[in-house]
Amino acid sequence: MTGLELIVSSICNATFCEVVYDNPITDTLLPAQKKELLKIAEDLNGKHLKIGTYDNYPLSWVHTEDNGKLTGRGVAFVVLDILRERFNFTFDVVTPLKNFEIGIEGRMEDSLIGLVNSSQVDMAAAFLPIVYKYQQFVDFSSILDKGVWMMMLQRPKESAAGSGLLAPFEIQVWYLILAAVLSYGPCITLLTYLRSKLVRDGEKNISLTPSFWFVYGALLKQGTTLAPEANTTRILFTTWWLFIILLSAFYTANLTAFLTLSKFTLDVEYPEDLYKKNYRWVAPEGSTVQYVVNDADENLHFLSKMVANGRAEFRSVNADRQYLPYVMGGAVLVKEQTAIHHLMFEDYLKKTKAKVPETKRCTYVVAPNPFMEKLRSFAFPKNSKLKLLFDPVLTYLLQSGIVTFLEFRDLPSTKICPLDLQSKDRKLRNSDLSMTYMLMGVGLATAIAVFGGEMIIRYYVRIKIRKNRGERTRTKTVKTSKHRRFRIQDDSHPPPYDSLFGQNSRYKMNGDSTTKIINGREYWVVGTVSGDIRFIPVRTPSAFLYQRDK
Repeated sequence: MTGLELIVSSICNATFCEVVYDNPITDTLLPAQKKELLKIAEDLNGKHLKIGTYDNYPLSWVHTEDNGKLTGRGVAFVVLDILRERFNFTFDVVTPLKNFEIGIEGRMEDSLIGLVNSSQVDMAAAFLPIVYKYQQFVDFSSILDKGVWMMMLQRPKESAAGSGLLAPFEIQVWYLILAAVLSYGPCITLLTYLRSKLVRDGEKNISLTPSFWFVYGALLKQGTTLAPEANTTRILFTTWWLFIILLSAFYTANLTAFLTLSKFTLDVEYPEDLYKKNYRWVAPEGSTVQYVVNDADENLHFLSKMVANGRAEFRSVNADRQYLPYVMGGAVLVKEQTAIHHLMFEDYLKKTKAKVPETKRCTYVVAPNPFMEKLRSFAFPKNSKLKLLFDPVLTYLLQSGIVTFLEFRDLPSTKICPLDLQSKDRKLRNSDLSMTYMLMGVGLATAIAVFGGEMIIRYYVRIKIRKNRGERTRTKTVKTSKHRRFRIQDDSHPPPYDSLFGQNSRYKMNGDSTTKIINGREYWVVGTVSGDIRFIPVRTPSAFLYQRDK
């Protein structure tokens, strides 16, 4: 005997494998009920039954022997063998014309439910969901398990949370940052304009162009040539700098966390995502999924619109692996959890034997949330006495955990190809840097467009000047313009080097010049052309940026 058979035998001998009225479950029955159960058990002893089933690997499937006889396999028939040994009956396996749970378009006789309803079989040894439409035709046994239907899809290369430079913030945050960048410059211009009108201290307002370049430069942590003296303007500048400091800190921290510790997420997590994001999906034909989607009273009936427009379809296959090409093509497979786990495990073992690299073996992934959940059990014809006899045994099998053990005994204890593979090395891919390349391309294209615009504008301006004025007037205008640019200089810039130490220097540098140390720093003591004395720092780079007092 195998280890499993020993476990089942031990539990069986210690509990329900004696006479039915010795079971703890049936101890509360009345004497008349106990007598009825004994009578049913005596009638069943040595009887030959017809058992209906259908292919639903690994819970139930049919194997054809060399002599053409059908034998049942799977968890359902392990449970049936326990009932057979306890009540001493034999059986033949019968399958429906089509591998359907319930017939579609009114052809119920082609399905397993149709076999049971027409009493062509004594019971159905299959895990059938307990739904309202099925209850109209058959009687269900006590609950065997809770069926969970999952969604399997091809593992995406990138997380649905985002990738690259845009990943740390949600799209709404990026919109608000863009709005702040575009609006703060005009705010500076407006406030400084109002101040120049209300406060007559000689400080002019900051025009729109310098304001915009200040905001943009501060966003990239660059300096500015603007040197406001008014406290109001300084507060405006400081406010924007503080905003950029905090924004940069949050962005850098979140980007680091995303690239190293972020959880991988899928684009499809709930059934609603199939409809909202218009994902193609496929499910077995004639299954409970098809019934639930087509039933107007079910919560998932909204998916029937996808069936109507061709984005969802129900297919019949000989083996579950025939669904894999659909999944590789971008479709989502909706099937029972145990079937999906076995399908993924078999695919993983196949890739392992083919010596596929470890990082490429987990081709598929399961959505974290179920598609639907339904209780499941065996089925009997209406008013069948076998239900009364078998229900106590099936209840005890469920309570003892034997059914759950049988469902997952062929699967590894660890999760198969989990959503997060927990890879220790996280190397940056081109997808992570795609936004960087995009910014470079957009920046170059913008610069070329602006350059072209400037050339066109200057070309047309020159033509207009030539037409409106003579060449002589244009020359005077240009000279006047140059003269004004020479006179109006930005005093915030450092003076030219020649103005300090060149031939036309305003300072008197000769061999008699001396140095003096003030507060630990060395200075040149020089005189100006007007007779004043100035101190010029030496030995530091700041000496070349020295600017005399106004």
